[in-house]
Amino acid sequence: MSDKPFDPNPTHRNFYGRRHGKTLRRSQKGYLAEDLGPLQPTGITLQDNPDRTPIDPAAIFGDDRPIWLEVGFGGGEHMVHMAATYPQMGIIGCEPFINGVAMLVGKIKSAGVENVSVHPGDARDLMDVLPDGSISKAFLNYPDPWPKTRHHRRRFVTPEHLLPLHRVMAPGAEFRVATDIPSYVRQTLEEVPKAGFQLESLRAVAWPDWLSTRYEQKALREQRTPTYMSFRRV
Repeated sequence: MSDKPFDPNPTHRNFYGRRHGKTLRRSQKGYLAEDLGPLQPTGITLQDNPDRTPIDPAAIFGDDRPIWLEVGFGGGEHMVHMAATYPQMGIIGCEPFINGVAMLVGKIKSAGVENVSVHPGDARDLMDVLPDGSISKAFLNYPDPWPKTRHHRRRFVTPEHLLPLHRVMAPGAEFRVATDIPSYVRQTLEEVPKAGFQLESLRAVAWPDWLSTRYEQKALREQRTPTYMSFRRV
């Protein structure tokens, strides 16, 4: 863990991880060029919103429906499944890995869901401009494990991410975390309550509305045991 204090208004922040992977297929390039733009919420980036003025969540979906947030949606299977299962909700997904973004946009087109918005970047940039208490539920599914001890400070379950998440979540809102890494479970159970969340459940069986992702399937193939944690914002 880093001893550096949390800065709620950073002018610069480090980013760890990949933004690009293997070469995109022609269809994926088309998704990014033609379909991603209308899905993106405005006023998130420093270029679009240098003063970090809070955005109006109702403007994203055109009404005051409850909004859910998925941090690091990977290939987008879970996000599209939740959008189809709960069409009355609006779901914002954040993912800086552009290959995953392209996969998600393709799944959105195939499923025909319309209650989704995509921020192809760091979740912290979005949380900077979301109003207090504007998120009704949040998901962190199989986040980057950063297995080396010296890299644990890069994980999402650190104050740099959890304190902004606590601010933007509504009182009583649920925060779900799924991981197959034992040290990630331990760090989650230690750090998330410190940020103002209460542990509600710790289980080896997924939630009833869960959709297994490719990352979960990889964990099961490699005989790693998933853990599913639910917290409430207090």
